Amino acid sequence: MRIVIHDYSGHPFQIQLSRELARHGHDVLHLYFESFQSPKGAVQRRPGDPASFQIEGIRFSEPFAKYDNFVRRRSHEIRYGRMAARRIAEFRPDLLVSSNAPLDAQKIIQSASVAIGAKFVFWLQDIYSIAIHSILKKRKFPFADLIGAWYTRLERRMLASSDAVVMISPDFAPVLQRWGVSGSRLHTIENWAVRDEIQPRPQDNPWSREHGLAGRFVFLYSGTIGMKHNPGLLVDLAESMRPFPDVSVVVVSEGVNAEWIRSEIARRGISNLSLFPLQPWERLPEVLSTASVLTALLGEESGEFSVPSKVLSYLCVGRPLLLSVPAQNLAARIVAGKMNGRPAGVVASPEDSAAFIAAARKLYEDAASREQFARNAQAYADETFDIVRIAERFTAVFEAAGIPSVAVPPAPAPHA
Repeated sequence: MRIVIHDYSGHPFQIQLSRELARHGHDVLHLYFESFQSPKGAVQRRPGDPASFQIEGIRFSEPFAKYDNFVRRRSHEIRYGRMAARRIAEFRPDLLVSSNAPLDAQKIIQSASVAIGAKFVFWLQDIYSIAIHSILKKRKFPFADLIGAWYTRLERRMLASSDAVVMISPDFAPVLQRWGVSGSRLHTIENWAVRDEIQPRPQDNPWSREHGLAGRFVFLYSGTIGMKHNPGLLVDLAESMRPFPDVSVVVVSEGVNAEWIRSEIARRGISNLSLFPLQPWERLPEVLSTASVLTALLGEESGEFSVPSKVLSYLCVGRPLLLSVPAQNLAARIVAGKMNGRPAGVVASPEDSAAFIAAARKLYEDAASREQFARNAQAYADETFDIVRIAERFTAVFEAAGIPSVAVPPAPAPHA
């Protein structure tokens, strides 16, 4: 079976799925956007990867207009979609799974799938038209309602015409069914983290020592700070912890909001807030294990329709979590213990910065709670993030989409 897994962002767990499918004998091409500024997974071939596995990044010769105006960014996304579609047409897969792509690019990619007769699985990470409308309204962009309505119609048509839709949360289903997407085509597979590659390390590790953080109490944020996030909360957290000389707030990120944090550090003279660029995938376990508490943010407008993948990576290293995330969000439900009765941290509303700061202070003071949250976090990852079982669930989706020969055979035994 020839399969393309297309993940615009190049995230770690999508690459893990591609590797697992290739390990079972399928010809797999993993495509991602190399020029898109976001944390990347293991996007290079490794010793032991099967010959049937390819990873290719699509690159622009100039910087991608991620933080430019809406019109220029959209033109870049359309250009990307055409480049991805050409490579998909060359590979001629039997099955195309596409994730995280902006809607203008996804439309072109889906059309390429139809043109070559491949089955198309829409891996839905967010209901993007809702997010686009919300962000444009917030920015008072001209014709925000008209643009939002146009993207809603586009997304609705693409979802309805897909052979299958993989939702990362069952919360998406009511909206999609109102849009006329057949319930028989809807499947829920929650996102996961690459547990085997994000193992806990001691707090005193090479990365923490390099940056003078070993032995300190560290609130750490790692990953993209985008339009759905409020970077001011991280600055306020550092300000609130100034009376405690053993505390550092660390942000590992890049982009416009990261630069805003840098400017606030200088403007306010905040000495306990450090900003670092995104780190190589291989160093992520050390980075995350530097934390005493791991933090994540998501705006109220995102509601249940976005699940920060960083939270799932956080769970793997066995640290307590502090979230500023809507309570109905799946990540919030996981961390609050609503999924298994074992909370992994504290969740505050994005509208309540005082509650976020108070929770941070309580976590700093309560070592027993931190230890219990940390144990629960790692237990959740150990019990849930099994790539063999996850690949089997995707295989069932592919078969439901009409690919009977995609069944995953037993993995070959390792050489003695």
